[in-house]
Amino acid sequence: MSGLPMTVPAPGLPARVRIHEVGARDGLQNEKATVPTAVKAEFIHRLAAAGLGTIEATSFVHPKWVPQLADAEQLFPLLRDVEAELPVLVPNERGLDRALALGATRIAVFGSATETFASRNLNRTVAESLAMFEPVVARAKQGKAHVRGYLSMCFGDPWEGPVPVHQVVRVAKALLDLGCDELSLGDTIGVATPGHVQALLSELNEEGVGTDRIGVHFHDTYGQALANTLAALQHGVSTVDASAGGLGGCPYAKSATGNLATEDLVWMLDGLGIETGVDLAALTATSVWMAEQLGRPSPSRTVRALSHKE
Repeated sequence: MSGLPMTVPAPGLPARVRIHEVGARDGLQNEKATVPTAVKAEFIHRLAAAGLGTIEATSFVHPKWVPQLADAEQLFPLLRDVEAELPVLVPNERGLDRALALGATRIAVFGSATETFASRNLNRTVAESLAMFEPVVARAKQGKAHVRGYLSMCFGDPWEGPVPVHQVVRVAKALLDLGCDELSLGDTIGVATPGHVQALLSELNEEGVGTDRIGVHFHDTYGQALANTLAALQHGVSTVDASAGGLGGCPYAKSATGNLATEDLVWMLDGLGIETGVDLAALTATSVWMAEQLGRPSPSRTVRALSHKE
């Protein structure tokens, strides 16, 4: 369908959005079957060729915790010719050492806005996890690395239920105070709605956190990811996390709705006349290829529509 979506701009939106592609890390980490290192490298090369300028490559965590990403040392050297920023996740100083030794220049730490998830995911309280991140961020900054702080459970927690906005703002500010350059607000279980998004962004602004330092990371569990993204764009956010083909989500349900699909995001942004630098046809072809490697169709509606595999 040549010429679609038709470009119809809406007022008050950013002229350009930077897509922080998480498919190769967040998208693949829950896959039960080990994805070969060469396939991961090819995936990242294809994503870069499609115009994605920021592609989260892997995570330097202990293989015991995330077996799928145990090949970080083997993968990262295969990406030296990739023309994109390649952030990596590091949980602690040991992970930072491994990443820096391979020449990583963009790192991310992963915190929680709630105590229960901090305990289950990091085996620490929120305060203890921040203390663990402090030397990681400090050393990364000393090495001139860019640091992103992920904050999960910003809109709801499966154990604690609703998460007070002021609680999220407190932990968000603490991450930035450690020296993080940017913050990614995660709707980890996909329960956010647009008014909630606007309320959190407004309170962060009121507490001195500029929108230019904020990215958003929505999951589509309840079909709200694009609506929440639009609410964030209307507030001035211009960094959006997304996963090619909609990879990620529940590790126990095939093609479960999880991360916002990059193709679905690009379709909306193209229609709004917002620049991304992404070639939607090339990106769709990449996700179709990756779905073939994984042996199941992509959950992205745009991928299915454009590849005629409804």
